[in-house]
Amino acid sequence: MSTARSAGAAHKDALPKGPPGVAPAVGAKLAKLGLRSRFDLILHLPLRYEDETRVTPIATLVDGVFAQVEGVIESADIQYRPRRMLVVKIADASGVLTLRFLNFYGSQVKGLAEGKRLRVSGEARTGFVGAEMIHPRYREVSEGAPLPQALTPVYPATAGVGQATLRRIIVAAIEAARKERQLADTAPPVVGLKMAPFAAAVDALHFPTPGAAEGRDPQAWRRMKFDEILAQQLSLKRAYRARRIQSAPVLAQATSADASLEARLLAGLPFRLTQAQARTFEEIARDLAAPHPMRRLLQGDVGSGKTIVAALAACRAIDCGYQAAFMAPTEILAEQHYRKLAFWLKPLGVNIAWLAGSLKKKQKDAGLAAAADGSAALVVGTHALFQDKVVFERLGLAIVDEQHRFGVEQRLSLARKGEAGDKARQPHQLMMSATPIPRTLAMTFYADLDVSVIDELPPGRMPVVTKLAAEARRDEVVERIREACRAGRQVYWVCPLIEESETLDLKTAVETHAHLSTALAELKVGLVHGRMKPEEKAAVMADFVAGATQVLVATTVIEVGVDVPNASLMVIEHAERFGLSQLHQLRGRVGRGVHESVCILIYAHPLSQGARERLKVMFETTDGFEIARADLRLRGPGEFLGRQQSGVPLLRFADLEEDVDLIEAARDCAEVMLARGDDRVQAHLERWLGSREAYLGV
Repeated sequence: MSTARSAGAAHKDALPKGPPGVAPAVGAKLAKLGLRSRFDLILHLPLRYEDETRVTPIATLVDGVFAQVEGVIESADIQYRPRRMLVVKIADASGVLTLRFLNFYGSQVKGLAEGKRLRVSGEARTGFVGAEMIHPRYREVSEGAPLPQALTPVYPATAGVGQATLRRIIVAAIEAARKERQLADTAPPVVGLKMAPFAAAVDALHFPTPGAAEGRDPQAWRRMKFDEILAQQLSLKRAYRARRIQSAPVLAQATSADASLEARLLAGLPFRLTQAQARTFEEIARDLAAPHPMRRLLQGDVGSGKTIVAALAACRAIDCGYQAAFMAPTEILAEQHYRKLAFWLKPLGVNIAWLAGSLKKKQKDAGLAAAADGSAALVVGTHALFQDKVVFERLGLAIVDEQHRFGVEQRLSLARKGEAGDKARQPHQLMMSATPIPRTLAMTFYADLDVSVIDELPPGRMPVVTKLAAEARRDEVVERIREACRAGRQVYWVCPLIEESETLDLKTAVETHAHLSTALAELKVGLVHGRMKPEEKAAVMADFVAGATQVLVATTVIEVGVDVPNASLMVIEHAERFGLSQLHQLRGRVGRGVHESVCILIYAHPLSQGARERLKVMFETTDGFEIARADLRLRGPGEFLGRQQSGVPLLRFADLEEDVDLIEAARDCAEVMLARGDDRVQAHLERWLGSREAYLGV
């Protein structure tokens, strides 16, 4: 085979595969929409519907309302004022309608000859010379041509595949499935839920009859929502069950309770665990003592003390002769964890290795060697831990902080690290999140995980007072900073950008640092952002932690994990640009000591409705769970979870607030189907998820 032909074949194979029976070029475009199978097409439901089942007299057209008219062309001319356009006038017995085409072809002009009968659909509006439509859809018809019997669906589309083509392909997929009897229900009947059968729901949603609530048949939609949630539940619960038959190190308490590493750590702490911390560690310890891999999510509000619970879990693994890995998404956060864990554990004789991209080769090689030969009982790092050259001698526990920032492939690669030294076993995984997860989200997207919740803050934590300030009051905020620093406190000032942007009129970290350095000349003002070299960031942060710097201007690199108890004032510039979760995380950087703390949210006018709601929520509550519920409501699960959050399919049809009854019913139904070994499970998963299921439950 020639080189040219090989390259061509490789290119063809590289094209995304589309649904069967569709030309490869069109299939590649459909694949961009995620349409790769027959059922992908059948479940590609319309965005809206247009009523082409009736013809509206031109004289009765309503401004701004979609309608279909039929008339004969009276004229078709190219006009040049106020700009070049094709203007076509059609008439019926009641009046005349002007059609305007701003973009057109020469062949289009020839096709719109006087005397031809057109059926035209679009949104009517009142122009200078009466009713008109801009760029309507049209087709030539004969007098008395039959009208469609169903509403016309409008589907989500992609460039190069028009609505007519998409409709034709979807109709063909439905007809083929019906002919092969593939539209039967794949879910058992559920008592008390009023839903249409699947086949009837497909017809009702793709071919709704006129007057059928504009295609929004409630029982048809409930069927689609329920089946969608059920597929998610079946997949995640099946992944959960599959892990129960896999092998993992049994990390039971290896020594007497008093002599254990965790007991010695607790004895040396200057504080006692809260009841919630003790309870969650007991839950984790039970999982670690089991012979199958733990996949547990430890969630708790900002400052609730998740790190000490994770440290106790690491102690349990180390006591049993295994290594633990502790990974964080940013170097600042990872180094903060490293310093805290080293402070707690090194006096107890635990050797800890530090792995990050910024380390010099000699330091990195030493860390790699310590992980590989087992001399490092605990390895702390960033994404660097994912690299192939990072090998563990005997990894028993992987701890992932802010787990939603890592993709499914990354978490999977970390799980495989345990197989290098002990191929029959997977390490246990403890994932942590400072973003509390609303109940409905935990029931759906986290159904494959066990969840532990730290639902109380350590005693002595001061509540943070939140204040709102318009941009015009910046000088007052600067004076507030001066007062706080005179009292011996420290201050964060967070900006959303690093450098000037031509598109967004936002204050930048560099500009703000220069301004504050001048306005607060008597104070030391530091600057830290993501584009600085790691050693520069580390030096700036070290000065702030030590108290040598009074004011730290930063981007969101300090969003999580940074712990400076003396910092009592947080200023967030352009707060209207931040999400709720991010604002709550940033606010959590203060209030970590014994001093009264304040968070000032500076905003700029005009505010969008969404920005108003976010600022209102931040002003009214410091409850992380309440903020998470509001965040989920405002942003939806896709944005809340983060784009990399595993392969769990986002719910396209179900609503986590409105469809709680369907979520609960689907969860129970999935349990029953799996317990009974229902042979419909695989068919349901293939219908709804296809090959995507392989990424679930990692």
